[in-house]
Amino acid sequence: MPNMPPDTLDFRRAVSFRALRPAALRAARGKRRSPGVTAFLADLETECLRLERELLAGTWRPGKYVAFEIRDPKPRIVSAAAFRDRVVHHALCAVVEPVFERGFIFDSYANRRDKGTHAAIDRYEQFARRNVHVLRCDIFRYFPAIDHEILKSDLRRRIDDNQILTVLDAIVDGSNRQEPVDVYFPGDTLWAPYERRRGLPIGNLTSQFFANVYLDPLDHFVKEVLRVRGYLRYVDDFALFHDDLETLCGWRIRIEKFLAGRRLLLHPRKTAAVSTREPSAFLGIVLANDGRRRLPEDNVARFRGRYRAMRDRFNAGAVTFEEIAPRVRAWIAHAEHADTWRLRQTLFRGGPFESSLKPDGPQRPCGLCAAVPGTTIRGTSARQIATGTSRTIATTTSAFASPVRSHHAGAAPSKDGAGARGSVQGPS
Repeated sequence: MPNMPPDTLDFRRAVSFRALRPAALRAARGKRRSPGVTAFLADLETECLRLERELLAGTWRPGKYVAFEIRDPKPRIVSAAAFRDRVVHHALCAVVEPVFERGFIFDSYANRRDKGTHAAIDRYEQFARRNVHVLRCDIFRYFPAIDHEILKSDLRRRIDDNQILTVLDAIVDGSNRQEPVDVYFPGDTLWAPYERRRGLPIGNLTSQFFANVYLDPLDHFVKEVLRVRGYLRYVDDFALFHDDLETLCGWRIRIEKFLAGRRLLLHPRKTAAVSTREPSAFLGIVLANDGRRRLPEDNVARFRGRYRAMRDRFNAGAVTFEEIAPRVRAWIAHAEHADTWRLRQTLFRGGPFESSLKPDGPQRPCGLCAAVPGTTIRGTSARQIATGTSRTIATTTSAFASPVRSHHAGAAPSKDGAGARGSVQGPS
């Protein structure tokens, strides 16, 4: 992390009614139908004034989380804060994020304006074309492993307002219990893994911001100490590029030592140096060295399952088109960054999302994604079937989709006042 003096921030302005009201509207985007959100917005001015009084008086405390397990694409615990807490998160991030943004490196892509997944994928391809090898790294159980004491120290290096730090500390300390990461590091006592508070809830806006802050020192270590030219990071997934394999192996050893000082481990199975000439999955898209892209088989299979489930719910009158359209379009927006024109033909022809069938810029070669059961072979084309029908759905596709609201789709059967589903958890 660059050596910069702490920034002076205005806490009263950060938590004023003028800041909290737009923060509430930002936090409510896409969630206005949730009971907790609806109740807050119904009395928006009063709720924001109440929050302002609590924050200025120092009596605000984060509420309990609603936690649920998702298994798509891998098992994870996702936590939803009460809506009034999310308003505070948005208000604080609006003033604190710009302070840290000035110190982030260019090639950090997660949760930043004008960055994101697809910009990271484009950059990965640029580095891959210039280098023979890539060291792909992933951190073992990153969010559950984030050490609270180290994170608070990082925050104090750039923020000098004690009231803002007190609220940020309350958010960190209010984290609910995450999956255990009982790992010993040099100098630890027998009880160190159990005495140190660790873990941030996946799903919070503040957790996304804290995750960037926590690994910012790694970014500067790689760029300024190791002098790596080809490097990028998206949350805890990062890559280093070089022509010499031994150089990459040496960098890996030094990175492991650096991360141990922040009480983190590289994932033993997901960290490896490989050739850039081989197809590589990165952030949900498989990249070939000739510039072609395809979606991973499991991504297509999961979407088809959600598609079928929401079509059935729509036909039964359980959901409206307005509720499901944003979810379909979100998947389309991601799929358009791969060679999926034929896949989208198969799924959406004749339906309300048929506009997604236009080729993306210069028409990519078809046949890089699997769309129909029995044809999910890596690198082969999806077999098209009659007039825009899908054998999975067994009817003409109507392009209606939505999340499957079951345990495996990331929702549990109960529902709290904030509109989240699952079991209620308080601070651990």
